[in-house]
Amino acid sequence: MGRYAALLRGVNLGSYNRIGMADLRRIVTDLGHHDVKTYLQSGNVVFGAGAGDGDGDGDGDGDADPERLAGDIRRALADRLSMDVAVLVRSGPELAELTGGNPYAPAEPDEVKLLVAFLAEPPDADRAAELSVPGGETSEFSFAGTGRDLYLHYPDGYGRSRFSNAYLEKRLAVASTTRNWKTVRALAELTATD
Repeated sequence: MGRYAALLRGVNLGSYNRIGMADLRRIVTDLGHHDVKTYLQSGNVVFGAGAGDGDGDGDGDGDADPERLAGDIRRALADRLSMDVAVLVRSGPELAELTGGNPYAPAEPDEVKLLVAFLAEPPDADRAAELSVPGGETSEFSFAGTGRDLYLHYPDGYGRSRFSNAYLEKRLAVASTTRNWKTVRALAELTATD
């Protein structure tokens, strides 16, 4: 039985795609998952999933399938709340590996300047190779080992950068959601298993 984090894209931004965290916990619990917790108000939910087929019933003997978990949550949000948002799921071990491999963390004391872009799938190799920071910006990026997450470093801050989540989605042609480094580390801790 594994622990997972589901990251919802584009929720609770102003009046757009509003979802209460109690509703999100209830939906994930109703899918058969256990020990469901939310983190902040930005669409982060961690849970224990049953092994095998990904539906939380614990009838298998392997890890649950993150893509199926994401699809189940996305369908439940659409069915119960008429909300169609991308849902990306990462396992506890994936998040632990991600937090241990950030090439910018050792030299950047200000965690606000560190983010991770979670991609729905690895981008096309040509698109990934052509990705660059807009001219005149000091931002840096590096693909994580899996190729479906990016470490982002914004020495001058994220707020005014054109190297945004929308920019990444357009250039890479995949859905993406971005989380700050503090959130990534917290999700790794919440999905850690003994």
